[in-house]
Amino acid sequence: MQRQFLFDSIKVSQDNDPHRTVNVASVPQRSPFRYPGGKTWFIPTLRKWLRNKDAKPALFIEPFAGGGIVSLTVAFEDLADKVLMVEIDEHVAAVWQTIINGEARWLAKKILSFDLSKESLAAELGKKYSDYKHIAFQTILKNRTFHGGILAKGSGIIKSGENGKGVFSRWYPGTLARRIENINFILKKIKFVRTDGLSIIKKYAPCDNMAFFIDPPYTAGGKRAGARLYKYFDLNHEELFELCGTIRGNFVMTYDNAAEVIALSNRFKFDVRPIAMKNTHHAEMTELVIGKNLSWMD
Repeated sequence: MQRQFLFDSIKVSQDNDPHRTVNVASVPQRSPFRYPGGKTWFIPTLRKWLRNKDAKPALFIEPFAGGGIVSLTVAFEDLADKVLMVEIDEHVAAVWQTIINGEARWLAKKILSFDLSKESLAAELGKKYSDYKHIAFQTILKNRTFHGGILAKGSGIIKSGENGKGVFSRWYPGTLARRIENINFILKKIKFVRTDGLSIIKKYAPCDNMAFFIDPPYTAGGKRAGARLYKYFDLNHEELFELCGTIRGNFVMTYDNAAEVIALSNRFKFDVRPIAMKNTHHAEMTELVIGKNLSWMD
């Protein structure tokens, strides 16, 4: 019973109306990342999807894990027996490798002991490391001090930030350390692999009782956001849809609301539902949820 006091105690909304924008402050923040394109807004829909299944999935797979909020929620809330997180970006992967391979406390202590300033930040980021633990720490530093949390080439350090706080705007060492250490409680449920997401879908597609949550870089239809936000943005969307058609279990994809995406969904006879969300600038937008059968969303 004592464990629950370590978790971020935020009341969770049970409102699953797809036409109502989710208040992300109502969702427990499990991830140490401030991730561009993060799926915190999708969590109420995720719960509804998995709780409406006849049986709990034996394995929940997230081939494009990124900030990991979806996989972490599934593990913390016991929505599947096991969780497989997959990410190809070596810097993001280093964070998950460090945490999930048993070095969460090392990373948490490193964050708590770091005396952040413009000078110390520049000095730390100027160092060259080969071990994934120190690369993980540098990645968290960049994610929390770079504009928009963007890690891709061309991103830079926050200048003014919130209320003129600059690099301190998103640096909450106590909160970050707590989130990282909390993951220790669910380590037995999670496995992490650094590889290509499409290869993982291909590997597990023939298996029964699998659930895939697929959130690829949004570059379909000539969209440029993915190229700006992620190092590994190049993706064959047609191949992804074709692979999803071979999945014996269940899957849900989230995609940008683009004509090409709708056309691919129609071609492969997938269900499509719009869902309201807010972007990083708090503007209300509509994304697409895609799957074999989305009647549970109605």
